[in-house]
Amino acid sequence: MALHNLQGLNNGDEVDFESTWETLAASFTQIHTKNASLLSFEQLYRQAYKIVLKKKGDELYKRVTSFEQDWLTEKILAKLKGLLSNALISGNTAEAGGQTANERLAAGDRFLRELKTAWEEHQLCMSMLTDVLMYMPSIYNTAMALFRDCVLLSRITTSGEQWVTMLGVLRNIILEQIKMERDGDIIDKHAIKACIYMLEGLEAKDTSNGPEKLYSSAFEEDFIRTSHDFYKAEGEMLLRESDAGPYCRHTKKRIDEELDRCRSTLSDSTTSKIEKVVEDELIRNRMNDLIEMDSGVKHMVDNERLSDLGLIFDLNARVDSKKTDLTKAVQRIVVAMGTAVNNAGAAASQTQPATAPETDGDKAKTTVAGVANLLTVAAIKWVEDVLELKDKFDNVWSTSFRSDQALQTALTRSFAEFINAFARSSENISLFIDDNMKKGIKGKTEYEIDVVLEKAITLLRYIQDKDMFDRYYKRHLTKRLLMGKSLSTDVEKQMVSRMKIELGNNFTLKMESMFKDMTLSEELTAGYKEHVTKRGDPDPRRVDLDIKVLTSMTWPLEGMGASSESDEDARMKTIYPPAIERLKMGFEKYYSEKHSGRKLTWLANMGTADIRATFPKVPSKNGTIVRKHELNVSTYGMIVLLLFNDLPSGESLNFEDVQSRTNIPTNELIRTLQSVAVSPKTRILVKEPMSKDVKPTDRFSFNESFESKFAKIKVLSITSGNKVEGDRERKETEKKNNESRNHNIEAAVVRIMKQRKELSHQQLVSETLTQLASQFKPDVVMIKKRIESLIEREYLERIEDSPVPAYRYLA
Repeated sequence: MALHNLQGLNNGDEVDFESTWETLAASFTQIHTKNASLLSFEQLYRQAYKIVLKKKGDELYKRVTSFEQDWLTEKILAKLKGLLSNALISGNTAEAGGQTANERLAAGDRFLRELKTAWEEHQLCMSMLTDVLMYMPSIYNTAMALFRDCVLLSRITTSGEQWVTMLGVLRNIILEQIKMERDGDIIDKHAIKACIYMLEGLEAKDTSNGPEKLYSSAFEEDFIRTSHDFYKAEGEMLLRESDAGPYCRHTKKRIDEELDRCRSTLSDSTTSKIEKVVEDELIRNRMNDLIEMDSGVKHMVDNERLSDLGLIFDLNARVDSKKTDLTKAVQRIVVAMGTAVNNAGAAASQTQPATAPETDGDKAKTTVAGVANLLTVAAIKWVEDVLELKDKFDNVWSTSFRSDQALQTALTRSFAEFINAFARSSENISLFIDDNMKKGIKGKTEYEIDVVLEKAITLLRYIQDKDMFDRYYKRHLTKRLLMGKSLSTDVEKQMVSRMKIELGNNFTLKMESMFKDMTLSEELTAGYKEHVTKRGDPDPRRVDLDIKVLTSMTWPLEGMGASSESDEDARMKTIYPPAIERLKMGFEKYYSEKHSGRKLTWLANMGTADIRATFPKVPSKNGTIVRKHELNVSTYGMIVLLLFNDLPSGESLNFEDVQSRTNIPTNELIRTLQSVAVSPKTRILVKEPMSKDVKPTDRFSFNESFESKFAKIKVLSITSGNKVEGDRERKETEKKNNESRNHNIEAAVVRIMKQRKELSHQQLVSETLTQLASQFKPDVVMIKKRIESLIEREYLERIEDSPVPAYRYLA
């Protein structure tokens, strides 16, 4: 740049400070007024450098500082003040003097743009001055501080004789515009961002607490405080006027808006702070109220509002990694819904069918089977309702709760709570599997069968007293296998294999042995038939035998109908027809030759027989025909019906005659007679008098007029299938299970003490509970009683001098 007619500048060594300063000051004015195109910055730099060399740098620094102060005060500050109204100065909209929100917004925009321009020009001018005053490097920082002190910190008097700084006005304007933007107005983000950038670049004047940016001390604190107030009020308003779903969506929108505001309008350093404000006021402090709203979590679950439920999960996860509020609410909902299922199941199990009048027609069906069937249907319905609830919350968990592990654990705990609160859960789950094994899997694909099995295993995981389930399952499995009710042995074995994986080898050991017995029985039956064939038996009326030889310690006796010891004794002495007795003896001889030392006990209550029955001739259009039917009856049914083979036509036997000639247990005989003499479609015998109950005085005779359109007739035993236990049977099962538990508890205690030798009472109880947790949850009182029993039998002894109750193992 060329310099023309700049008085006071020469190449000599002498420096006239005043003259030189006047030249520099004139140059500075031209720089500030954007008229610096004719200035020679090289010559200006040399003159300033000479002043410094002449030891007058301090004086030059003071003159420059004074010049900038005057310029900022007289030019910049005065211009900014001219843009201010009372409303802008005070930040109080009540003093707006009739200004609308749009007018205040426009006035604020003008001020922000002017301040942005003043700051940017000040920075540019100071950069140019720094080039001239290169040997005074601190002048730039000083000039920035002067802008702060002369412009931003200058005091402005309000209409109420109060004063506020220009910085305060700036803060109020930005805060008001942010509120306007939150309310939906459009603001000049770039102007605000420039002013924020200015505040971030300036140090606060009061640095007693260490260096701090003006942005933090003069703006951010107030921004966070006012945001707290804003979102607190908004949260209260939304809870009053909005539903939970819209509340969640609005909250998410607010968070996104604030994050975007920090990026585009304010400072990234504020992001985490304002995010916490929104989270505190709209989520953390409101989460419980939000969840408990009428339109909250319960409503969302009931009405499949999965997207809204997902929003609640996301919001709760933002403020609590454990999702405590949501987890507790979901647990309460699951338990409440599960309890409703339990109550419905309990009510259904007590429902009695309407009793039909005791007539001789088809409507005179016994209600015994009806009650049993209703109870079984109610039991299966309970399981299906539980599975439906499980499917519902599985969908909620995967869709809304993002497959969160903590929620999965909570759901598992809640399902286990209400399932184990239902007294018949073990029995009902076993009946559900039983129903599927008998008919539920019919026509299903391999995948669909796999789904059914997995559902059963899922329910099994929830059961606390798995020993009770084991008892029921083996009982039901027994009847399916022995009565040929199962649709697929392969599926039965798959179920047992899944149980083995889930619960261990000990749980399924006896079940696997049951299948082994069935396989060996098939081989034994085939071998016996071959043996009879080789003997060349010429009797055309020979009875074919299909035998099931069961290991007594493997198969549950109660599953075979052994309800009491007297019944078992009677069953062992059942009187068979001569032909059947000969068949029994023949097989026993064959078996003893194969397995010496083994004793067979015949269980007639579990067998079936096919009988060819011939009824008297009846007239037809082609003359008279002989009616023949093939009857499938229980073994007891066969024994009873064969009594009437040798009975003259027209004669009858009373109940006591039948019992004395067969020695069938009373309860079994009643059920058998009900199936062949009372059930309308299978009245092979005639009962006099006809009624649903069988009494000792009733008489029975062969029904010569029996008719059926079917050649093969299946005579169903009354309540012979797997059914819900009655109260008496239930108590008997619990009694036997408690006896089994006593043995398991004692075995666990002995195992622990054998390994530990000496142990305190508290530790022994704790370790016993841990060992047995996979089977059942024993009562502590029961454990104490078994310990006492072991002490009496000298397996353990008390340690007398121990400071706490303790025991010693006696080898």
